[in-house]
Amino acid sequence: MPESAPGSSSELFDVLVIGAGPTGMSCAIEARRAGFRAVLVDKGCLCNSLFHYPSHMTFFTTSELLEIGDVPFPSPNPKPSRDEALEYYRKVAEHYRLDVRAYQRVESVTGADLDFEVCTRDTFDRPNLYRSRKIVVATGYYDLPNRMNIPGEDLPKVFHYYNDPHPYYGMDVLVVGGKNSAAIAALELWRHGARVTLVHRGPSMHRHVKYWILPDIENRIRSGQIQAFFESSVARIDPDTVTLETPAGARVLSNQFVFAMTGYRPDFEFLESLGVRIEGEFRCPACDPRSLESNAPGIYLAGVIIAGDRTNEIFIENGRFHGRQIAEDLQQRLSVPAQFARA
Repeated sequence: MPESAPGSSSELFDVLVIGAGPTGMSCAIEARRAGFRAVLVDKGCLCNSLFHYPSHMTFFTTSELLEIGDVPFPSPNPKPSRDEALEYYRKVAEHYRLDVRAYQRVESVTGADLDFEVCTRDTFDRPNLYRSRKIVVATGYYDLPNRMNIPGEDLPKVFHYYNDPHPYYGMDVLVVGGKNSAAIAALELWRHGARVTLVHRGPSMHRHVKYWILPDIENRIRSGQIQAFFESSVARIDPDTVTLETPAGARVLSNQFVFAMTGYRPDFEFLESLGVRIEGEFRCPACDPRSLESNAPGIYLAGVIIAGDRTNEIFIENGRFHGRQIAEDLQQRLSVPAQFARA
């Protein structure tokens, strides 16, 4: 089973991976295969972002493209479900006996290459201290939604994540956005008895909506089963209404719940606190494309965070290979302690 002992200043690791999702797991697996002692820390559970995906979600890709560590991912379905993926990654963690320190939020990273100190706090606000020669940041982007920055966005009826349609039966629900997550939420809510309105700033549903979802949402809109406002935005949210800005002027609609499916972003502030430079129009962190080491010596980047704001470029399917790139660089730069070397 994955280890879960609390950290202490006496524990020294070769590689500390921040983020225990599929990409972070892959990084830890490849580091261990190369003979290094690796630990993963995460503010949530193993594969925390996947756990918070919609409960009935099906991946857009096949199980083979989600595999890590050369462990097969058998699935009876053409595209696996969220629950199948969570079970698979648990089995991978068990297979490799990954050292996962869950529910520990990283508060600070100090020191320098070959001698980092990582301070975390657990759910009871107790501190833990780890020492590591190298750091890998694989924090993804799902935890930081893009906010609309409008009055009422912080009301308890507003959500930036969609999970299950049942609680919204018979309710007036607004879905904000025009990509896959917005289309899926709108369709599921409507099919489970919600009165759904969709608002999107573009002229139509986004071109990235999957080909088997797009005609479904367009047909529901065309038939009037889902009301849609394009080239429109939400101006304010009140307890019983929402106000939209539309080409025809302001519209006030009855509303009980809002799902703002406006996308997510990497934690740029955390990266900058590590000394990682954010560059260019798309705010990409500076890193060597071969080794994936950032401009901050000893700190590597893995997964979607490498693409900055272009969060539709890197997924599990290609981010899972970043661990191998990083491990190859570690083998050139670090000696393997004798007690951790493979026989």
